Amino acid sequence: MIQRIDECRLVLQAENVHLGTGPLDGGAMTTVNFHLCGGELALVYMEHPEQGTALADVFSGLIRPEAGTVLFLGRDWSRLPPDNANALRGKIGRVFSKGAWLNHLSMWENLLLPQRHHTRRSDAELHDEAMALADRFGLPGLPSGRPVQCLPADLQRGACIRAFLGRPVLILLEDPTAGGETGLMAGLINTIRNARDYGAAVVWMTSEESIWRDMTFPASFRYRFVGRQLMEVPR
Repeated sequence: MIQRIDECRLVLQAENVHLGTGPLDGGAMTTVNFHLCGGELALVYMEHPEQGTALADVFSGLIRPEAGTVLFLGRDWSRLPPDNANALRGKIGRVFSKGAWLNHLSMWENLLLPQRHHTRRSDAELHDEAMALADRFGLPGLPSGRPVQCLPADLQRGACIRAFLGRPVLILLEDPTAGGETGLMAGLINTIRNARDYGAAVVWMTSEESIWRDMTFPASFRYRFVGRQLMEVPR
């Protein structure tokens, strides 16, 4: 582990982090030690979606752990002023387990909102990139209408477009193929491969046994919760 960290660009680092995983276990602490470099993909198996959401929130600095340190690109989330932390989160793409859609906005506005907030890219440039991603994820075009009007399959593909738009440095995927969206798999794997090629780090969190047990899945590392710890599983 030490040799690997020394030789790579460390994107995400969690050292002796203690976090509560919610009402499922009475708020008991879970210990997390986690390191991920640019170009690496970590597959994390979770029994409950709340575990993935808690990890993603801590990794992106949205919640502060009870103890320990989380570094993103060498910066300690707990030591950053709020404005700096918000700006740094512009380098993170995420598929949320519960959608995180704003129903008073159109799907197009939802997809572009993070990039409009964090960058000065033109709508035309964003449109072209989003269209290319839509094609990879099996959509004939960008989802139209408002989120409440879209099919679940289109929402899931839209979430993937939003997560990868703008070439993020860290990509957090909370059960991206949940609900039986197996048709997303090939497009996701290919898009992740492209992201890893430009140096992004990817965390794929899944509750699907079929993905976890698939030895052809191109994970650099595999993790799962064992008791009160997130443990790396030897390949």
